[in-house]
Amino acid sequence: MSNHRMQLVSGDIAGLHVDAIVNAANETLLGGGGVDGAIHRAAGPQLLESCRAIAEVRPGVRCPTGEARITPGFNLPARQVVHTVGPVWRGGQSGEAEALASCYVTSMLLAAEHGVTTIAFPAISCGVFGYPVALACQVAIETVNTCLEADPRIEMVVFSAFSLEVEAALSASLDSDR
Repeated sequence: MSNHRMQLVSGDIAGLHVDAIVNAANETLLGGGGVDGAIHRAAGPQLLESCRAIAEVRPGVRCPTGEARITPGFNLPARQVVHTVGPVWRGGQSGEAEALASCYVTSMLLAAEHGVTTIAFPAISCGVFGYPVALACQVAIETVNTCLEADPRIEMVVFSAFSLEVEAALSASLDSDR
């Protein structure tokens, strides 16, 4: 199923000129390493303040795995940041694929509800959370394609690849989807 509303770019997601970028966050939403840290550094200290203001749903958890929250983008080119928490890879039999797909679905729905028409995703769960890159990219492309077919509000989804491995896996998944 071809979808001209998806594209792949390489480099730092924090520099993209889209309505919203997606942050692969942890449940605290208080920053971390990888893409999370890069987004927080680029957005400035107001992003951390805005995340702190999000109510905890249980102690230490502002955003459970598979869900999404939204904040302003502050110093980023993107006007909004959608924070989502991907699953930690535990071998593939613990609902990881469903939780990862939920990250993309909830992020796109939340973004659309906030008037976003262009959104950029990193490779969620592919860093310290250990999700196998090829499998994660396949879930990402298939899920986003299904969302785009069901909802016309999002006009363009950009996948931002921070490494050659992620770029190759996203490219292969996009090609197999076309």
